[in-house]
Amino acid sequence: MRSDSKRLADSELIQRLRSFGVEIDRAALSDLCDEKLSAEEMAEPLIIQYESAKGKDLIESDWIWICLTALWERWFPDRPSFEMLDDKIQAGYESAHSGDAAAACRVWLDAWKDFLHIIDKARIDSIEEFDRLFRGTEPVFNWVQDLEDELWNAGFKDTTFLADRVIVCEEGLKRFESENQLMTENRRRALAESYFELGKTRKAEELYEEWLKVDPRWGWGWIGWSDCYRFTRAGQSDMSRAEELLRLGLAIPGVRYREDLVDRLAELCEEQGREEEAAEIARQADSIHQSGEADLKGGVMHHKTSIRFGGEGLLLDEFPNLVNGMRRLDSFPDEAGSALGSVKRKVGRNEPCPCGSGKKFKKCCG
Repeated sequence: MRSDSKRLADSELIQRLRSFGVEIDRAALSDLCDEKLSAEEMAEPLIIQYESAKGKDLIESDWIWICLTALWERWFPDRPSFEMLDDKIQAGYESAHSGDAAAACRVWLDAWKDFLHIIDKARIDSIEEFDRLFRGTEPVFNWVQDLEDELWNAGFKDTTFLADRVIVCEEGLKRFESENQLMTENRRRALAESYFELGKTRKAEELYEEWLKVDPRWGWGWIGWSDCYRFTRAGQSDMSRAEELLRLGLAIPGVRYREDLVDRLAELCEEQGREEEAAEIARQADSIHQSGEADLKGGVMHHKTSIRFGGEGLLLDEFPNLVNGMRRLDSFPDEAGSALGSVKRKVGRNEPCPCGSGKKFKKCCG
């Protein structure tokens, strides 16, 4: 295992490489580090060459990769590899899972710098392309969004993390704005709410005004703008402004996620003691099952169907049945219910999405 290399001195690692027919010194490794993105990429042809000479696959040949990984990290820590990036990402998850958001953010901000360094070195212009090459423990697509979330959590106690979040979000939008619509929209909300919490209310307002001028049907844009005034930690709560923004969003023809806007408005009314009005709005929300949704690119209207699964969600092994049922829904709308089957366990937010994308459920269909 890679941890086995920690007990070995540099000279022992070099000697072990020699035992596999690999001659390496600092200068030679430096050239390879400039050329390659990972020690695995360096090691692969050497492993194939060694195993071909032996005529079989050998477990011990993994030492070639292990030794090269260790030497790269020791000799050239300022030139990050995929392995070094993956180590930092996993170290951050360990801190996050233990509840230490600040520690997670510190190591992840260092990992973010490594990520950008590798992106520039390889001239990669999309996270999807990066993940195809990276093959890390956690897809970078998931991690960069978890980084934004954890910076928000750490910002509860230390607002410098909110300033870091602004930098990360602005860099992400500059580099990857056209890659994934959901990621971009979530990152925009993260950027604006960070500015708001830092007391830069006008900046947050300007951002939402700009984005919603271009795409007024972005329902979660209106919700995010409203939430700034509703859930603020900076003492700038303004329920009237929050309600005004939700109603402005609902007044937009063809606004996306109208049902979420209605739900938010009902909750806000209830919080202000307007129970009857909230109940009426909630009844309207429950009645929204089918709605026309506009295509962003061509303006073509598409039919959208919402299905409610109840409190416990949908079994993963029932997902194919649901898909088949949805395909038949236009002709046989009553079959959707029978397609659901038994309902026992919901898909966890951090589990792989059942659609097969490889992304976390919360970052994809969830």
